[in-house]
Amino acid sequence: MKKPSTTARKPRIDALRNRERILEVAKAAFTRQGANASLDEIAKQAGVGAGTLYRHFPTRDELIEGVYRNEVEKLAAAAARFAETMSPLEALRAWMLLLVDYIAAKHIIAPALNSVVGGPSRLYEGSRTTIQGAIDELVRRAKKSGDLRRDLDAFDLLRALIGASHVGSGADWQQSARRLVDILIAGSRPVK
Repeated sequence: MKKPSTTARKPRIDALRNRERILEVAKAAFTRQGANASLDEIAKQAGVGAGTLYRHFPTRDELIEGVYRNEVEKLAAAAARFAETMSPLEALRAWMLLLVDYIAAKHIIAPALNSVVGGPSRLYEGSRTTIQGAIDELVRRAKKSGDLRRDLDAFDLLRALIGASHVGSGADWQQSARRLVDILIAGSRPVK
């Protein structure tokens, strides 16, 4: 008798592509129409059948959670990519600008996230650790290079950008937060 394999098969490339396309289309649909966007329409716009959508995301909540987690994963992956391709300070700045865009997207999709059973707080808990880890590493790298002052706490940068998003309820808060990134970077340079 042959033992069942304990290693999970890697998803096929086309399955991964379908999943990514579903998440992109779902994010846009939830942004425009809220949590009640048609799942059949999402599948159609993604160029997949309803069965494919439900195979990846058996429930509406799982799709909404998938969209949110995908955005967090993109943000974390960008930190690593920026660290590999940019100077420490450029990487931190680029990532912080991307964080502003992430926060804006999160505000737009928040009504859909609020519909998830148990509310969005458990989703936010997991993302907090991922986001904190990404900025911690970027700040550590910039401190090590001498680009940032040694007493800077990465959480202060997060707090400032998240605070700007909560204070600024107008349409221009994102512009203001993007300017704030440069102000925070300038103010975080070592005192000479």
